[in-house]
Amino acid sequence: MFAVVMAGGAGTRFWPASSERLPKQFLKVVGEQSLLAQTLDRIRPLVPDERVFIVVNRSHIEPTSDTVKGRAANILAEPIGRNTAACIGLAALHIARVSPDDPMVVLPADHFIRDDEGFRAGVSAAVEIAKSGALVTIGVSPDRPETGFGYIETGDIAGEALGEDFFRVVKFVEKPPLEKALEYVAGGRHLWNSGIFVFTAKTILREIELLAPTLHEGLAEIDRAIGAPDYDEVLSAVYPRLEAISIDYAVMEKTTAPVHALKSDFGWSDVGSWEAVYHLHADKCDAEGNVLLGTGITADSRGNLLYSTMDRPVAFVGVEGLTVVDTADGLLVARLDRSQDVKHVPSLLKARGR
Repeated sequence: MFAVVMAGGAGTRFWPASSERLPKQFLKVVGEQSLLAQTLDRIRPLVPDERVFIVVNRSHIEPTSDTVKGRAANILAEPIGRNTAACIGLAALHIARVSPDDPMVVLPADHFIRDDEGFRAGVSAAVEIAKSGALVTIGVSPDRPETGFGYIETGDIAGEALGEDFFRVVKFVEKPPLEKALEYVAGGRHLWNSGIFVFTAKTILREIELLAPTLHEGLAEIDRAIGAPDYDEVLSAVYPRLEAISIDYAVMEKTTAPVHALKSDFGWSDVGSWEAVYHLHADKCDAEGNVLLGTGITADSRGNLLYSTMDRPVAFVGVEGLTVVDTADGLLVARLDRSQDVKHVPSLLKARGR
């Protein structure tokens, strides 16, 4: 078994705490460790360090190396982010050189999971299914109508692995409007798409060749250079030309190969916004529902989030439902329910030369 940790995200929804220099996966927004460090610790009982491949942007090699210090994990550097299909394809090329028929679990580096043991049980079951050549995804049973997540529509039970039922995948569904999300929760056939996949390197490379031929051509060129002195030069020349497409669009939504889903309830969150951070820290709410991650003072204020890395107090007076993020790089004040829109701020700053 191998693990591929996708750590190339830009973390734009977490400005100003997240930056190009240090994006979300390197932040301690939930817990005492960074999200990347938590992910690596979570898989360690399942996968030896030397079989862990962390795919990062070339500019983040240093913080990644700091995170894995003392471990034998492999760091694969992308010259530029090209979405998840290229990221997974690159890791699969390297894994195929070692053992093309062993399953590889693909994990986002910046998600939060509350029940590590439940997560490992789900991954172990998925690995057993993937040994047959199937593509496997781990879905999360929705507990609310969430319009910010993709969904997986499941069909009949397809079998059992390690005591866990798994289901035939009917289709992958994009982020739905609220009305549809309500239907999905009520119907019981839809799962949140966690972005966790399991398949062998041979299987996913075959599917990329069949369904994303232009991406395959570029990956084949990189593959020929692995182990050669000019690998970095070839990677730098070819990778930026690769198609920027998600593995969902490139393969999972098009494949005719068996696709199965496991239902899991291990306390998953994609930590996709400051609002998600607020909910993940619900145990820290004061009597008025404020979450203060930093030095905060409230007066007649409810349902606010403070995240501060600064040594100064922040006061909320007569306000409700705000996000305030105070860092050395900037200050954010936004409505908590509009925190998804924070992703626009970095591009606005760039447009103004900042």
